[in-house]
Amino acid sequence: MALAVLLGGGSFYLNKDWFAKDDIQIFHRSRPARFGSIRRGKRPNTANVDPIFFSIDRKLKLTALKVIPVHEIETNKYPHPIWHLVSDSNSVPITDLVYGMRIPGMRPSVKGATADPLEPGVKYRLLIEAGQLKAKHDFEPVPRTP
Repeated sequence: MALAVLLGGGSFYLNKDWFAKDDIQIFHRSRPARFGSIRRGKRPNTANVDPIFFSIDRKLKLTALKVIPVHEIETNKYPHPIWHLVSDSNSVPITDLVYGMRIPGMRPSVKGATADPLEPGVKYRLLIEAGQLKAKHDFEPVPRTP
């Protein structure tokens, strides 16, 4: 009997990843904006870099989103986000977003704030939360292509 309990416990230990939550995967790509691909007045503030497109491996109702320069994370205890959105309860499930875009159901953490422009060659970290799930993704914008 003790051997069966020991083997069962060993099996659960070896296969514990079956019961773990899946990690959120985030991908990004940067490419020149096509004329008319971003509606007038809704263009994200990315003057010096090509727009950054993010994809998430599943639909998520985001509760928080931040973009922070990595050098600030490494040197400051409380780094300042350059783009910070929050949702109280009503965000729309999404799988794709563009840096600086308006996301339905989310609002800036500071009223009237907009995303700061990205700088080419600077490493940034995207942090997202969807309820208890959290994920991060580092990216580096490329200079705007003509």
